[in-house]
Amino acid sequence: MQRIETALPGVYVIEPKVFGDARGYFYESYHRAKFAELGIPDEFVQDNCSRSARGVLRGLHYQLRFPQAKLCRVVEGEVFDVAVDIRKGSPTFGQWAGVVLSAENRHQIYVPAGFAHGFAVLSESAEFLYKCSDFYHPEDEQGVLWNDPDIGIPWPVEAPVLSGKDQKYLPLNQTDPERLPVYHQK
Repeated sequence: MQRIETALPGVYVIEPKVFGDARGYFYESYHRAKFAELGIPDEFVQDNCSRSARGVLRGLHYQLRFPQAKLCRVVEGEVFDVAVDIRKGSPTFGQWAGVVLSAENRHQIYVPAGFAHGFAVLSESAEFLYKCSDFYHPEDEQGVLWNDPDIGIPWPVEAPVLSGKDQKYLPLNQTDPERLPVYHQK
């Protein structure tokens, strides 16, 4: 297993070691001790799975009072996955990192707590799995507008299919600062 740095400190791509032969393949998608060695000590308490059609864009989501680190992967299809630093006081506030996750490349992305997260489906459909370090609390769900021009994510989908709530989120510079996580220097 290998950790690959992204443009945002703390956001990592994880490349598993894959063992393959004529029968197929095997890899560890998660091993707590090995992830801790890679600098990812989170204890994950909830696994989620979504299936979406081509052009669906989900995000940019976060929880404020119950922040969630996420470990994301795709087991069918392909997505463009994005993490945005929305922590007040962070030196990388408003910056983003993106990566293509697919069943073929088997890469994962680790998104720390305090970052907004979203993805867009590039294939006919995609099955997206992710681990969370805290439970989902619907009353704590927050978001940032997916196409915020100041963040400037070049989403590789035209006319994305969005949920009603994802269409209504505000740009980061219009979000109440009290509704943003705070950066804590390590």
